[in-house]
Amino acid sequence: MSADALWLELGLLVLAIWLVLVFARGGFWRCLDRDDLSHPPFPTQWPSVAAVVPARDEAAVIAASLASLLAQDYPGAFHVVLVDDHSGDGTADVARDCAAAAGRAESLTIVPGAPLPEGWTGKVWAMAQGVAAARKNFAPDYLLLTDADVAHVPDNLRHLIARAEQGGYGLVSLMATWRCRSAAEQWLIPAFTYFFQMLYPFRWVSDPRRAIAAAAGNCMLARADRLEQAGGIESIADALIDDCALGARMKSDRPIWLGLSQRVRSLRPYPHFADIGRMVSRSAYAQLRFSPLLLAAVTAGLALTFFAPVLLAFFAPGLAGLCGMAAYALMSVSFAPIQRFYDLPRWRALTLPLIAAPYMVYTLDSALQYKRGRGGMWKGRAQAHFINSARAARKPIGTETP
Repeated sequence: MSADALWLELGLLVLAIWLVLVFARGGFWRCLDRDDLSHPPFPTQWPSVAAVVPARDEAAVIAASLASLLAQDYPGAFHVVLVDDHSGDGTADVARDCAAAAGRAESLTIVPGAPLPEGWTGKVWAMAQGVAAARKNFAPDYLLLTDADVAHVPDNLRHLIARAEQGGYGLVSLMATWRCRSAAEQWLIPAFTYFFQMLYPFRWVSDPRRAIAAAAGNCMLARADRLEQAGGIESIADALIDDCALGARMKSDRPIWLGLSQRVRSLRPYPHFADIGRMVSRSAYAQLRFSPLLLAAVTAGLALTFFAPVLLAFFAPGLAGLCGMAAYALMSVSFAPIQRFYDLPRWRALTLPLIAAPYMVYTLDSALQYKRGRGGMWKGRAQAHFINSARAARKPIGTETP
């Protein structure tokens, strides 16, 4: 086969990839699955809600996050349960002071974290303790599972409940708007959301006819009875990517909804590229099920999808070059809406091949950290190797570590 024929085959393949992504992947890139584009009517009776906030060494952000929860203008019964997951920076004290300053001390319950059992990931264990305390003390109709590093606008809970009640959803989840101030954040954070949407098209997640399921751990409102019927938090005890695991469990029983939101905003700063790298590396290899074959396939797929169009556009002859240009144009068009969502210049959409390169490096680094026994590192806990080994050995979940 001649070189020109090889170029043409590559060009046609790359163009086909982008035609499928843009026109047959649930319109993931259009950013139309948002909580501000439709407004379900408020219910006539407001169900009770308990927010569960797992927190480990979050003293720097917990006051702003907790204040936003305590300021919810929710007409029904609402309580916040914060699980202090062995923090060493006074997270619980900051939380108490915040609630007292807001005059809402009675609305906050702080649960000291118990020792981490064998077979559980840290955040999921903290969530489980919070859910157990909420059920025991308040018997809520809904559980708001939210991170300690996000802030909610005052009407967020009302709109979450309205959507859940009208749609009959077992789970309503919002992907928070991340901070986008530093150079690292402006270059890489919109792409993180874009790639997540590509993996889990939100429209398909919300479609009960499709099997694909996901959620965003920043903000997940779950019907308490449906969560229990789906197996409870303990059913995802060993999940490193706990939000998507919970979304899959909940969708097996009842429809779920996932969307972008400006009502929930991340408070955690990522001032340097290395900070974002650590965040991505923490779970990327777990997403690939710790498989070297999947890692190789994804690396090749990234190169083919994001780098090959540029190569073809600049170096391939004839029709192959035109295919590369067309693929690059489709890529740039698809990346523009998320730039607009983050109020960034549209011309950044042209830079997606450059942005994809560090994500490839972070994915490879995730596998390397796993091989070094540091996979899933978060707040001093490296959980990936232990959890994967336990799964391979089929060890029981829920027994305490000696």
